[in-house]
Amino acid sequence: MSIYLNALGIVNPIGNDKEEVARALFSGTRAGLSERSDLIPNRTLRAGVVRSDLPEIPDWLGYLDCRNNRLALAALRQIECEITDAKRRYGADRIAVVMGTSTSGIAEGETAVATRMAQGHWPPEFQYSQQEIGGLAEFVAEYFEISGPAYVIATACSSSGKVFASAARLLRAGICDAAVVGGTDTLCRLTLNGFAALEALAADYCNPFSRNRDGINIGEGAAIFLMTREPSSVSLLGVGESSDAHHISAPDPEGTGAIRAMRLALESAGLRPEQIDYVNLHGTATSLNDVMEGRAIASVFGGRVPCSSTKAMTGHMLGAAAAGEAGFLWLALHPEFSAGSVPPHLWDGEADPQIPPLHYSTVETRLDPRGRCAMLSNSFAFGGSNVALVLGRGW
Repeated sequence: MSIYLNALGIVNPIGNDKEEVARALFSGTRAGLSERSDLIPNRTLRAGVVRSDLPEIPDWLGYLDCRNNRLALAALRQIECEITDAKRRYGADRIAVVMGTSTSGIAEGETAVATRMAQGHWPPEFQYSQQEIGGLAEFVAEYFEISGPAYVIATACSSSGKVFASAARLLRAGICDAAVVGGTDTLCRLTLNGFAALEALAADYCNPFSRNRDGINIGEGAAIFLMTREPSSVSLLGVGESSDAHHISAPDPEGTGAIRAMRLALESAGLRPEQIDYVNLHGTATSLNDVMEGRAIASVFGGRVPCSSTKAMTGHMLGAAAAGEAGFLWLALHPEFSAGSVPPHLWDGEADPQIPPLHYSTVETRLDPRGRCAMLSNSFAFGGSNVALVLGRGW
């Protein structure tokens, strides 16, 4: 059964809609990473920040009002017509909502705790449901008055990649006829201070796969798709999932789980490695991840396939990263948004001898803009939760 990604809404540090994101993505930009001094005490760092004004949550959903859901709404409004039309054609009970996040409304919880500590009471507008991990799916379902299955997957940085596998299973099982899938995550102090405690944050711009890399930039964003069985320009060809079960925060250095996820995704898609035209790397610019992933890519694809880490543009969007980067593949595959361009790899060009030579893409890298094309995107999370997605055109 073929499954298609019929519509995309996307907001992140490099753009507020598909057109803006595509222009910035294919030209290569660092403009999305700005200095912030309000996230970690006594430290200035770079983070990927969505600067646009976000839409207000309707009053009747005020109990779910948080920046995370407002960012989701900004993406949802871009595909509101398509979702509404699907609801009209299939029925509200035949549409599923499967979302990924890791922060939910934690930022609002941080503010509420600070108020309570300073003033002795909780702010009147704060409700615990604002920060519940399932609040994102509840918000989407309530906003569109959808009554099919609605839930959140929270597996850290693979969260919004695993939603594609879960929603595809619902479609193939006949439980639904359409699904709203994707992810949203927003900046919060808890997350940033946690990564700082792990000494995983870059001193300035992140530098993926360089010998000089020193850590990640954290970002925020949202990418939400309408998924159905109705043919359209971009299809979900395959998904591969695996678990390292190696360490809570460090990847298996041999990349065993990453290799398995990519091979399962290729098997699911019915493709050979040489049929993949571009790979979006997880590419966090941390020491252990990049070595592991570089070895895994070389094992599966050799050094021929163009690849890049887009986290050098947006920062690591955590629970929204997998959906956001699937959105980048969607833009690269869609003839309306790309003339064969792929996202360039932004770094200092100084290769790490521990990483096998790879074919990093540049702004000059071009693929056939109209022919058959397949692309793969990796997401590897804490605890060894791995997912690889294969999206395609013309298959």
